[in-house]
Amino acid sequence: MSDVLLVVVDAANVVGSVPDGWWRDRRGAAERLRDRLAADGVPGRDGAMEIVLVVEGAARGVESVPGVRVESAAGSGDDRMVELVAEAGERPVLVVTADRELRRRVGELGAEVAGPRTVRP
Repeated sequence: MSDVLLVVVDAANVVGSVPDGWWRDRRGAAERLRDRLAADGVPGRDGAMEIVLVVEGAARGVESVPGVRVESAAGSGDDRMVELVAEAGERPVLVVTADRELRRRVGELGAEVAGPRTVRP
């Protein structure tokens, strides 16, 4: 799996990028994002990939589905995403977030970063 792209998605940041009422049902919004990722993957990216959706707060407990592993962060979702990137070693990693500080942190570890529109229209 060392050449399989690891895609780490910041659920809270991606869900929050579109004002569609997500704040009324954070868990449901994370589940819809998970299902979209399972169905569509990462548009424009070919090849094998492992998608990890990191959830926190009210979205904790969202279940994994085939094609998307869901990680419920015990504390900070950002910290969990940085851990996942660090654990990846030399493996290629794409982190999907608009969070500037998170982008800086994972970029220092060698991850590629992309904004929420990468996975959400």
